[in-house]
Amino acid sequence: MYGFEHFGAGWGMILVWLVPILLVALVVRYVLGDREGKAEQTPLDILKSRYARGEIDQEEFQRKKQELGG
Repeated sequence: MYGFEHFGAGWGMILVWLVPILLVALVVRYVLGDREGKAEQTPLDILKSRYARGEIDQEEFQRKKQELGG
């Protein structure tokens, strides 16, 4: 019986330390992950992407590019 209680307390202590450490690591990853994410695309970048995918033709691309001032 003593051995069983000791084994249970060992797992309990692991959980007591492991859960808070994992929670802190997840919070840090969430907070820092936002800063290291991709930079926000400019309207010109979006326009170039649409042209590259074939969603708009060259004439529309040039017209919209002029409207954006680029």
